[in-house]
Amino acid sequence: MSLPPPGRALRAIGFDDAPFVRRRGGRVRIAGVVCAGTRFEGLVFGEARQDGWGATAELCRLLIGGKFLPQLHLVLLDGLGFGGFNLVDLEALSDRLERPCVAVMRRPPDLAAVERALRRLPHAERRLSLIRRAGPVHVRPPFAFQVKGAEPDQVATALARLTDRGNVPEPLRLAHLVGAAVVRGESGRRA
Repeated sequence: MSLPPPGRALRAIGFDDAPFVRRRGGRVRIAGVVCAGTRFEGLVFGEARQDGWGATAELCRLLIGGKFLPQLHLVLLDGLGFGGFNLVDLEALSDRLERPCVAVMRRPPDLAAVERALRRLPHAERRLSLIRRAGPVHVRPPFAFQVKGAEPDQVATALARLTDRGNVPEPLRLAHLVGAAVVRGESGRRA
């Protein structure tokens, strides 16, 4: 990954799922917010099935052929899962979009707890393989992330450039707020 120099805007999209009521096979909305640095520039919206299999394809559908992909330097996800455990294949997403893709987490995951939860779903081994394929969790305080398509140190620098305040890059923070507002009528407190 080649970051634009500090005088030029770093463009990224952040994807987060909207709040949802847990029920097998239910739908969950996905907000994608495009930012140049920390400034909002655009929005895409899609959906995925809870604990299903289409998250990677949906993110590709939202970007490929659209106006935003050619401008993007980086694709950020709020973790690997949408709607529970509809897991993104981070490597396949990076390959298809030809962009670095990063699953950002608030803290390193408890992988044993994740595995126990996955074992309650169909095709647990397939889901676990997606988590393994995403690679190791890199911790570069205040960020924890998995990445495909770029070096972890470059990604940590990019995440810092995209963060206005706190520990969440602005595209992800805004995607969280937009998703909550669309479902609940107003954004939540925590972003």
